[in-house]
Amino acid sequence: MAVYTLEEKDSFIVLGIGTELKSDYTDYGGMNKEKENFWRAVEQDGRLDALKAIATNDYIFAVSEAVNQKMMYYTGVMTEASVPQEHRVIQFPKGQYLVVKGEGNTAEEMSNKLTGIAFGQVLPEAQIFAYVGGPNATVEMGQRDGLVYGEVWIPVIRK
Repeated sequence: MAVYTLEEKDSFIVLGIGTELKSDYTDYGGMNKEKENFWRAVEQDGRLDALKAIATNDYIFAVSEAVNQKMMYYTGVMTEASVPQEHRVIQFPKGQYLVVKGEGNTAEEMSNKLTGIAFGQVLPEAQIFAYVGGPNATVEMGQRDGLVYGEVWIPVIRK
């Protein structure tokens, strides 16, 4: 099984700007393409910079959340402030989180790799905990040795 930890986290809020993913949740290629296009758009039009400017730390979140029967995807930051663009306040609950750490050549590569490990390896093989829904996120934490490093945070409960 892949290397992971279970961590207790206090509740926290991410302010995100999002898009609805139209691909079927099993179409990883389609979903990844939609996410890539969304990231490119928010980087080019300045929305990501606007979020970074009000962030309380350097973490950049990529959040997946089911909202009203739709699969939503957000870029976000931890902050107490707001932005003029349409946004969503995403509440992450206090509790146990599955955490997988890793790195990649790009933020996208890191995110796809850690999400694949968490949902493709760890959760299907887990005996003592389970993901029951709610927002989950990959967290870009910085760069070192030319690589982007971060974690995936998925709220879980004990079985």
